[in-house]
Amino acid sequence: MSYKQLLASFAIAALTLVLIVGLIYFNQPGHQPQQTAAIAPAAPPPAATKASTTAPAPTTASVVPAHDLTIVSWGGDYQSNQRRAFFEPFTQSAGMPLVEAVFNGTLDEIKAGRAAGKTWDVADLEQSDVLKACQEGLLEPIDWSRIGNKADFMPFAVHDCGVGNIVWAFVMAYNPEKLPRAPLSWADLWDVQGLPGKRGLRKLAQWNLEIALLADGVPLKEVYTVLATPEGVDRAFNKLDQLRPHVEWWEDTVSYLDKLASGELVMSTGYNGDITYRRRSGQNVQILWNNIIYTLDYWVILKGSPNRDQAHQFIAFASQPQTQAEFARLSAFGPVVGPALNQLDAQLAPDLPTSPANLRFALATNAAFWNQRGAELEARFQKWLAQ
Repeated sequence: MSYKQLLASFAIAALTLVLIVGLIYFNQPGHQPQQTAAIAPAAPPPAATKASTTAPAPTTASVVPAHDLTIVSWGGDYQSNQRRAFFEPFTQSAGMPLVEAVFNGTLDEIKAGRAAGKTWDVADLEQSDVLKACQEGLLEPIDWSRIGNKADFMPFAVHDCGVGNIVWAFVMAYNPEKLPRAPLSWADLWDVQGLPGKRGLRKLAQWNLEIALLADGVPLKEVYTVLATPEGVDRAFNKLDQLRPHVEWWEDTVSYLDKLASGELVMSTGYNGDITYRRRSGQNVQILWNNIIYTLDYWVILKGSPNRDQAHQFIAFASQPQTQAEFARLSAFGPVVGPALNQLDAQLAPDLPTSPANLRFALATNAAFWNQRGAELEARFQKWLAQ
């Protein structure tokens, strides 16, 4: 990523120190410069922003970083809303530049990015990947004394290697203009006669296997019990075999929504917040809330980051109730900080995965299961795709 020019007023001794730190850092594997656009801090900051509370200052002496704080996320409407609720207000409040990057959300790309020399500091990772990355030593430990009061967070948002960011749901989205009726359950994703048209599925094993079992009649409470058996895995893949000729696979958060809008897809799995954002923007796309699968994303600090102080500052800022509430308003992803709920209007509840009505018949992702079995099942899924 591009360096910011050092200020001319730096003393020669300070400049020498910066260069030495930079040379030591960039001689480590996985950290070579790349070209990425930065968000520069406003000068001076406005009197009020969407999240006007100043982020806590670092509690330890800061070393001049080798590069600007770089945050990698999922792109699309999701990252646009992060920019509005988190990134831009943070640069204004903290007075430091921030660089954005985009990835496909997988731990494999995090590893590939490090190997390719990408200078990522903070990442937005899914729950199962956080567990795995923490076990593999890929993440820095979180200093919770610099983040906030753990009691304000939902219990599952507190982790040694990550700070809960959002609660989100994997749902069925559909274009009502292209279907003779609204789907009622995951089984309707397989009803290609009554509800004809192409379906979109995420190109990963996780959630596709759960959805296949739900569509095949497995009760919510038994999904992971069944999936833990060889027969259950076979059952899920056999169910996917039935749908495969009618599937278009997606990997990013933009393509399936664009294709739903155009009618190339009539139904697709997807993320509740992205779908709601498009609907609020005028796209005729709806969500089936029956049997949603919910989980969390976390902010994590990648191992070896020279910007650990700045990373903790950012995560603390993004975890404040007002910033969490603002992101929920923009995106319809549920906040993980309890006090944020008090700042949201009641009419937003139907669009949030944390709404009691939406959670009533929901499946909680078993992150421990995917941490233990994910590599095996993903390998089988990719082999299945290649057949």
